[in-house]
Amino acid sequence: MLDLIQPTTGYIKSNNIKVSESEDWKPFTSAFIDESFLIGYLTAEEYFYFIGELRGQNKADVDKLVSQFEDFFHGEILDQKKYLRDLSKGNQKKAGIVAALIGNPEVIILDEPFANLDPTTQIRLKGIVKNLAEKQGVTVLISSHDLMHVTDVCERIVVLEKGEIVKDLATSEATLKELEAHFSETQVV
Repeated sequence: MLDLIQPTTGYIKSNNIKVSESEDWKPFTSAFIDESFLIGYLTAEEYFYFIGELRGQNKADVDKLVSQFEDFFHGEILDQKKYLRDLSKGNQKKAGIVAALIGNPEVIILDEPFANLDPTTQIRLKGIVKNLAEKQGVTVLISSHDLMHVTDVCERIVVLEKGEIVKDLATSEATLKELEAHFSETQVV
């Protein structure tokens, strides 16, 4: 989806733009894949300003956005004078997720966003994702193996097996049980 891997067949279109043929999709798309995409020798603030500059935001814009996530950061990221590489995996993930929000993207892609986060932060992240989708109209695509969290925050869940869609579900109260039944029936070969 981010044109990081060449597809063997097909293509991805975002806002009617083929991502492999143009970079016009990048200004409205953001992602946090994993901690390896962070710049470890920067502090969180330096990293946020760097991403802000790439996305056309000034320091005041970045500060305003970042200040909204003080509860999410739980006093462990800002004003710590620590390099990103020296933060825990969970705190690196928090910084990466918030950095993905800089510049008001229309599409945000998150890979395993709930992994390495404590339960309190997972709950706060669910609120952030719901707010982005419901109140701000942002499309949030989550790749995850965590059925419980995705059924809590996603309106639609697509299950892929070996690159093929095997389920495409609108989320309801029955979705978690349906997914659990599907995966308990699936045999690993």
